[in-house]
Amino acid sequence: MSIAAQSISELINRDLDRLSKEVEAYSKEENLWITDGEITNTAGNLVLHLCGNLQHFIGAVLGKTGYERNRDFEFAGKNISRAELLGSIQEAKTAVTDTLQRLPESVLNYPYPLRVFNNKEMSTLFFLIHLQGHLNYHLGQINYHRRILDK
Repeated sequence: MSIAAQSISELINRDLDRLSKEVEAYSKEENLWITDGEITNTAGNLVLHLCGNLQHFIGAVLGKTGYERNRDFEFAGKNISRAELLGSIQEAKTAVTDTLQRLPESVLNYPYPLRVFNNKEMSTLFFLIHLQGHLNYHLGQINYHRRILDK
């Protein structure tokens, strides 16, 4: 595994571990699904979104895992158990780790196979860095959601 892929894998796995800790830290499982005022995304939906995002863009696209994403469900699904959310996080970790371990270093410099961001071409390395930042952004939102709404 290249140093870049190893570094990205370690960062994503670190933040997925943090995500698991956030899910476990909710005092009541049902509070994962609360919205309030302008807080329109639940922590549970953000967890589903992050796991679906990583399973799709890393696992399915780069690792050919066969994962089929249901993005609509990531935001519409409700009342998934804490145990299922934690299982989804573990599945995302496995997809990320297995894929990045097998990814040839040269692929990092190739264009990412899908065009995202308004059809913009970008290197696979650039997009992997973006995915780690995306995970971290929503992880912060979940932390605030828990601290504000988990009463």
